[in-house]
Amino acid sequence: MPRPLIAIVKPQAIAANLKRLLQNAPSHTRWHTMAVVKANAYGHRLASVLPGLQLADSLAVLELERAIELRNLGWSKPIVLLEGCFEPSDFEVATEYRLSMVLHHPLQLQMLFAHHANQVQEGKLTASLSPQYFYFKVNTGMNRLGFDMNHAKTYWQQLFEWCKNQQFPEPILMTHFANADALDSEDASDITPQAQFEALQNLNLNAQCSSLANSAGILHHPQYAGQVVRPGIALYGASPGQHSANHYGLLPAMVLRSKVIAMQTVHKGSVVGYGSRFKAKRTSQIAVIACGYADGYPRHAPDGTPVWVGNQCCPLAGRVSMDMMTVDVTDAPQVQVGSEVELWGDHLPVDEVAKYSGTIGYALLCAVAPRVPVVIDCA
Repeated sequence: MPRPLIAIVKPQAIAANLKRLLQNAPSHTRWHTMAVVKANAYGHRLASVLPGLQLADSLAVLELERAIELRNLGWSKPIVLLEGCFEPSDFEVATEYRLSMVLHHPLQLQMLFAHHANQVQEGKLTASLSPQYFYFKVNTGMNRLGFDMNHAKTYWQQLFEWCKNQQFPEPILMTHFANADALDSEDASDITPQAQFEALQNLNLNAQCSSLANSAGILHHPQYAGQVVRPGIALYGASPGQHSANHYGLLPAMVLRSKVIAMQTVHKGSVVGYGSRFKAKRTSQIAVIACGYADGYPRHAPDGTPVWVGNQCCPLAGRVSMDMMTVDVTDAPQVQVGSEVELWGDHLPVDEVAKYSGTIGYALLCAVAPRVPVVIDCA
């Protein structure tokens, strides 16, 4: 009998979340949706989420390997490399697999132009094998990736003219909002989506198309989103902001489920687990659950972190170990060996577990270990 821990992925929830996000588009606007499936679809696995993303116009990843995997899985629409190419040989692979890419540094421009010139010289380039779109990323205040504001116009003009001469589509202007999840300007300091949007406008690049908003931007600032939106965490039913996922009308796309594999009676004053962190204040029933930090559950989760067992929330009791965790089910007398457990999902939002653990839902979903089997719920 296999270990009872599984991750159930629900493509229908992903499809519903995508439709929900598209409802935020301003009147008479039809967004191009670039669904972000980096980090193996935020831990949900690429093959599992594709059935729920058929309405997406393109997908976005980081690694060439994941882009190739998507092509092998049958995705024929555009795929965007969010960090672009890292060395000259990457451009050849991107060309072969018809990958679009983000350009965020002058060196990438140089490599792109040189690669294309070599392809033309060697007679290898055909329109059907060319990258479809180039995204020109500008640093408008987040200070991660992007062309410097002081030199962006020069490099934009270089790329724009090159695309025109090579008969590529016009490049798409891109930036990344630093504080789209903030509910007011005090939370965002002076780097607000509006300020970043206006900074781009002040460059006067005359871009016909832009991609500015991630999940939080779509939900909080759709007026600054541009034409190509980049939904990520919201697709998977976790919150991109300071409200709950339920507040945004999002459905959980993953249920991390296990079972109780043992029960222990712990008398008052006795301890549980490594480091003896939990000390019973009464005679307690402790359920041992098949899930640990090697499965992706946070080791630093404190006592009291909720776990759904016996159709109710029960508190974590003791330090999470590699393969197991212990929960105080004294107030849930119906719990026994074999009882179903939900670590997060339909009854217990992943964001709630993350809050107790001092992290965010993104981190928990992305941390689900490869050893955890994934089951696709086709209902």
